[in-house]
Amino acid sequence: MSDVEITADPPPPVPGGNAEPYSVSELAFALKRTLETTYGFVRLRGELSKVTHHASGHVYLTLKDDKAAIDGVVWKGQVRALQCRPEQGLEVIVTGRITTYPASSKYQIVVESMEPAGVGALLAQLERLKARLAEEGLFDTARKRPLPAMPTVIGVVTSPTGAVIRDILHRIRDRWPCHVVVWPVVVQGEVAAAQVIRAIQGFNALGPGGPVPRPDVLIVARGGGSVEDLWPFNDEALARTVVASAIPLISAVGHETDTTLIDFVSDRRAPTPTAAAEMATPVLAELKAALADQQRRLIQCGGRMLEERRNRLNAAARGLPRPADVLALASQRFDIVAGRLTAALSRNTEVHAQAFTRTSARFGPGLLERPRLLKAQRLADLSRRFALAARRGPERAAENARLPVLGQRLTNAIARNLRSAQDRLGHLDKLRLSLDPNRPLALGFALVHRPDGSIVRRGGELKAGDPVALQFADARRDAVIEGGMGGEAPARSRSATKPPAAGQGDLF
Repeated sequence: MSDVEITADPPPPVPGGNAEPYSVSELAFALKRTLETTYGFVRLRGELSKVTHHASGHVYLTLKDDKAAIDGVVWKGQVRALQCRPEQGLEVIVTGRITTYPASSKYQIVVESMEPAGVGALLAQLERLKARLAEEGLFDTARKRPLPAMPTVIGVVTSPTGAVIRDILHRIRDRWPCHVVVWPVVVQGEVAAAQVIRAIQGFNALGPGGPVPRPDVLIVARGGGSVEDLWPFNDEALARTVVASAIPLISAVGHETDTTLIDFVSDRRAPTPTAAAEMATPVLAELKAALADQQRRLIQCGGRMLEERRNRLNAAARGLPRPADVLALASQRFDIVAGRLTAALSRNTEVHAQAFTRTSARFGPGLLERPRLLKAQRLADLSRRFALAARRGPERAAENARLPVLGQRLTNAIARNLRSAQDRLGHLDKLRLSLDPNRPLALGFALVHRPDGSIVRRGGELKAGDPVALQFADARRDAVIEGGMGGEAPARSRSATKPPAAGQGDLF
């Protein structure tokens, strides 16, 4: 270290041999200029202590080792550019300039950059950050959102070169051909975390129907590497951006054994980028097979429903008499009477002929002439009627032969009438449900009744002070009308005012 030189000009000599004295501020600012000129760039390694995050955004700290300590400050504009968050006990390497604080005659370092001193410090800082985020609930499984079953657009945040993007695109194309939007970023280095944050925020800012489609799911992917290579994905700002994302996100950073902070806050973690593509997409062939199975089951259900309706109809039909059974007794009686008609006519003719012979024997030939003519006319009439009846016998037999056909037609007509009656009954039941006056009550409406039970149809029919009853779906409540038409309700004292019941506002 070079000797310290005071660059202030010496005061002119004073008569009497005494030098002009410095003021305190002159000496303090002279020392400040000397330190800033001599130590304008220094690099220090030490352990952080007394870390204070001020409300103004500045960070005040102390760097120490086993023998000495130096105060430091990180101005508000440099805090976000630091590679690690200043925390108590963290060993870091800082770069800055030495200056003084004249108000207290102390020197300090103005920190411009800060990085962890080694891998051990990195992992210790990461564990402390994990514990703090876990206490905030960012790792809770209840917060994680389910992935869409059949995404139409998939957003991928990764490097545009390399095997990762090729593996993802190839796997998606084989399983579920859909639209893929790639947001190219740097996945290693100081700017990687900021670029991934902008990519996630950019995808969330896309609106539906725009020139770039909004993804249904996001994949943040990177290949394997060392802890230092994957360190951008342990950034706290990136973790909070993933939590705030409205689009479900899958992290696929590193290999299966690599774990970063983004894996804990993402909705799903994939061991590899290829596995992330499999998580985000279904298998088209499996969906087709499932759809075919559902169609088969639908057809079977429809067949069972038709068979059930058919059985119910047959059961209803069995409760009605068959037309053939209804006509069987009458048909049998007709056949018996038709078979006895011919013998009855002959027997009747013989009986009348015998009676005529006995009667005609009592009279002479002259007296018998007229009754004979009458008998002959009657006999001719009976013969004509007999011939007519004989001709009608085959016709009746033909009609009897048509009875089974007519019975089947009657059965079909009854079945059609039953189906038509069932359809009309179903329509009437739907109409009954739609016209049910109590149905609106289940939707949150209420009926207003007067004390005599009549329904109030217009608000003008009520006056202030009239008692009414409000009929809800589950209960009946009494109320009193307040205020007039178009007016306001009379003011009540604050102590008498009750909050309205939850779910039901004031009707008037």
